[in-house]
Amino acid sequence: MGELIPIVALMIPIVAIWAKHQQKIAEMNVNSTAEATAEKAAQYSSRVSELEDRVRVLERIVTDRGYDIATQIEALRDQRRVDEQDAGVPLSMSRRENV
Repeated sequence: MGELIPIVALMIPIVAIWAKHQQKIAEMNVNSTAEATAEKAAQYSSRVSELEDRVRVLERIVTDRGYDIATQIEALRDQRRVDEQDAGVPLSMSRRENV
């Protein structure tokens, strides 16, 4: 038992140094995590602001010309129907001659 006293006496400073080192490592991890989180927050903030700008533009388009866009879409649909009806008929022949 008497031999353990010097060993314990030498272990106390070693444990103190080890504990201090572990504390520094933990602080460095916290700092690096905080920096990475701040960078990601800045990136997300930038991306959110870009998306908000896009939504504003889309809202303006829809509210300013909403009815006009619907009319244009219907006109394109009507044009496509006309094009589909005329497809496949040679210019020299009429539809009645094919039937």
